[in-house]
Amino acid sequence: MDFSEIFKPGLRGEKAETVNGENTAGSLGSGGLPVYATPAMIALMELTAASAVDPLLPRGWSTVGTELNVRHLSATLPGMEVRAEAELLEVDGRRLLFRVEAFDGAGKIGEGTHGRFIVENDRFLKKAAEKKQPH
Repeated sequence: MDFSEIFKPGLRGEKAETVNGENTAGSLGSGGLPVYATPAMIALMELTAASAVDPLLPRGWSTVGTELNVRHLSATLPGMEVRAEAELLEVDGRRLLFRVEAFDGAGKIGEGTHGRFIVENDRFLKKAAEKKQPH
């Protein structure tokens, strides 16, 4: 299947969430302070990238995250909204590369790149399950 016909650079996604007690560094164990956690920001960036492309895939296909190169630039306090943006930069066969950014009300809080890979769900899960089998 030629995914370059489905996905073109420039495709965008956007998602938002509010910083709360569940997505702070203290709650997620990535630090002790009550500020937006880096793992939460990364998860929001991944979700945003996936949401930009997954609805366009044929039934039985999805994307999985394969690489991240992200910087967390600024702290965000509980009660503030974080908005993530993803833009598709490259399509190389089944490999997708996105620019990802995150913002709060004061400006940019994170930036980087995120790679995703297009997989056929059943085949991918079968291969993953084979790892549990004794060899």
